[in-house]
Amino acid sequence: MQMPVKSITVEELKKKMDGKEDFQLIDVREKNEKDIADIGGELIPMATIAVNTNKIDKDKTVVVYCRSGRRSASVINELQEKYGFTNLYNLTGGILAWADTIDSSIKKY
Repeated sequence: MQMPVKSITVEELKKKMDGKEDFQLIDVREKNEKDIADIGGELIPMATIAVNTNKIDKDKTVVVYCRSGRRSASVINELQEKYGFTNLYNLTGGILAWADTIDSSIKKY
């Protein structure tokens, strides 16, 4: 049975960043996308996630994002099902929501 994907809003993420909380931020987009718009996540492209699971912390909150939230949700599904992660949160609306709500200087593409 598929575990539901937990999510976090851009406002909640901003609060975590501002509060200097200890969490991991992972960007599953491609490098060229990160070059266009970046909010500081560690780049682990979706296609490479299975070979990079050792880079993902199991002991603290991990926020995963992409452009709109679709790819990151699918990455989280895979990590939960195949690798037993339980600490992953999808950034609702992805970097587009961040640009709309938090930082309008982030370029939308």
